[in-house]
Amino acid sequence: MTSVLGDQPPTESAVVVGDGLSTERRSARTVAYVMSRFPKLSETFVLYEMLAVEQLGCRVELFPLLREAEPISHPEARRLVERAHYEPFLSGAIVRSQLHFALRRPRAYFAALGRLMRGTLGSRNYFFGGLAIFPKVVHMARCMEALGVQHVHCHFASHPAAAGFVIHRLTGIPFTFTAHGTDLHRDQHMLRAKVADARRVVTISDYNRRLILRECGARYSDKVVVVRCGVDPCVFRPDDREPASRRAFSMLCVGRFEEVKGHRYLLEACRLLADEGIEFRCRFVGDGPTRHDVQRVASSLGLGGSVVMEGRRTRAEVVERLLAADVLVAPSVPTKTGSREGIPVVLMEAMSTALPVVASDLSGIPELVRHEQNGLLVPPGDPTALAAALRRLSQDRALRIRLGRAARQTILREYDLRRNVCVLAGMFAEQSA
Repeated sequence: MTSVLGDQPPTESAVVVGDGLSTERRSARTVAYVMSRFPKLSETFVLYEMLAVEQLGCRVELFPLLREAEPISHPEARRLVERAHYEPFLSGAIVRSQLHFALRRPRAYFAALGRLMRGTLGSRNYFFGGLAIFPKVVHMARCMEALGVQHVHCHFASHPAAAGFVIHRLTGIPFTFTAHGTDLHRDQHMLRAKVADARRVVTISDYNRRLILRECGARYSDKVVVVRCGVDPCVFRPDDREPASRRAFSMLCVGRFEEVKGHRYLLEACRLLADEGIEFRCRFVGDGPTRHDVQRVASSLGLGGSVVMEGRRTRAEVVERLLAADVLVAPSVPTKTGSREGIPVVLMEAMSTALPVVASDLSGIPELVRHEQNGLLVPPGDPTALAAALRRLSQDRALRIRLGRAARQTILREYDLRRNVCVLAGMFAEQSA
């Protein structure tokens, strides 16, 4: 997308170029979203949150730090991609934006750069990553002023929240950020500065809220709020048709292939089930850096045709697989580097379809999955316990139905996307007023 600034500094009466955007669009509340990458197939919660915010009457401007080059994307993302503000790491326009702030607001410009460097010192990822994105973030700040952005919301407590911090320091535009999982758990460099400058800090779980307050201090207790992720219960809804009879117990695991997802523990649990003579089919949906390792483990365990790797799938395709499964499994584990999941959205999607779930008793997951009430929890990294839970569900259809129905009610009460986005949008309006 062409820069909204063109080649000349913007004025209040300037017509914004590139996509026909004009000052008339400022009549609606304008919220800028900053995220690490877009469109990312696995981050449906960002995509559908933005769409829901737009449905509430806000104008959403997208400022991804990087453009994700995945072969498959959700159809709903395409129109957002067309008008997203993708910027290179360096360009003539970016250089001009550095000069703009360095000459007109030198104290703010150099203070923001200095605070970013000091705050991330000691973290190779945050320090060098922060320096790399700083020029384009400065340009984004100038673009946001030209667009009349009234609020900035950042997804993830890592580089996106750092971007929000810089934009706020340069322009005064208030920002909020949502902390999810690994972005918060693995590295807390500069977290205190981000929390101090943010108007609100959104967490997806009470677990995350406690972590932030423990790290940053109880004085921020009024600022740090829990707003659950959510799903659309009209899209993820139960299939009222009588399920087709089948001999094999159908398990589904949806998620990016990386260590934190715990795929190998599910495979080990599958081997235990196979040794007991339980007939099953386990489908893995997703892609990622550990996919080939997982495939090798499956072969070495002799699971053969019982395990199917299906690759990337769109939301509609995931819905189809949820409706065809007997259980959704999320065997998350903490990693040696400190990564851990927040609350996997796929658990909410499965529960919304009244599909029973088995998940790890880890971080914020027990806030969604309540053991024996709306799902089953197992210790992370324990294939024996995981196999026992799956065996139990394979042998007890009444239990599957009871847990699935309770799961659906949990989503309707606490994890409805539209209801939770209303809370978030209200926060944008309140803090931007």
